[in-house]
Amino acid sequence: MNQLLEDLLKVMTLERLERDLYRGESRDIGSPQVFGGQVLGQALVAATATVEHRAVHSLHAYFLRRGDFNAPIVYEVDRARDGNHFSTRRVVAIQHGEQIFNLSASFQASEPGLDHQLRMPDVTPPEGLPDAEFHLRELKRQVPVPEKLRRLFEYKRPFEFRPLQPPAFARRDTPESRGPAGSPHYVWFRAVDTLPDDDSLHRCLLAYASDFHLLETAAMAHGVSLLTPNLVVASIDHAMWFHRSARVDEWLLYATDSPSASGARGFSRGSIFSQDGRLVASTAQEGLMRLIS
Repeated sequence: MNQLLEDLLKVMTLERLERDLYRGESRDIGSPQVFGGQVLGQALVAATATVEHRAVHSLHAYFLRRGDFNAPIVYEVDRARDGNHFSTRRVVAIQHGEQIFNLSASFQASEPGLDHQLRMPDVTPPEGLPDAEFHLRELKRQVPVPEKLRRLFEYKRPFEFRPLQPPAFARRDTPESRGPAGSPHYVWFRAVDTLPDDDSLHRCLLAYASDFHLLETAAMAHGVSLLTPNLVVASIDHAMWFHRSARVDEWLLYATDSPSASGARGFSRGSIFSQDGRLVASTAQEGLMRLIS
């Protein structure tokens, strides 16, 4: 297996300290704090470990404090409810004696029912599209990139991303590049190697990957990105609904838009489709998006 993906699986494998108490490692991905998707994924792993024969169908989470990637994170699970068809879990992530994150997740036993979905957008398939690293190389040829941001963008990830449009950091700030408020943003992504046949693992890794690109989508409407010197961004909350099973080692389309930004907060939502057109998950996130003078 690819070493980057193998290391991610190690990060997503938690140490059981006690009943309903787990500890996870962290990784530096080039950002000043723990990547939010890592905490989200690990918290879901902890919750899943306390549920049998039921799959997660929704989660709602809040990022409370910045995580320190030099220290482990402890996850405490509360078995809120086990009903006939649904189970609910609450998870608190603790680091240095303080809560840094909390999550509520609902699990459901498999059952048949009515079925419909949003139609997948008609977009260019991933084969042949350049990956995000290509756009970074092109940008570096044109303008100097600050060291701390170069670390973030150059970090080798266990997921491959192929945007249909140049990423926000690679665009010239023009009205045409911004597009109207709410314009959709499309990115194909998949794990860089084949993963085990474990549906719960794929759901946890999908949660991990879902934290990419949402804040970027909200910033794009204003012609700003992580390269903007006076822009401060951070995830505030994250919600996700798992509609259908999917493999994250196969191409998935992340279609995102941002209906609103106000009060130094940007709101984004996303739909994740398999390449054959199935809507597998939906996301929503509000993030801090503050311009400082």
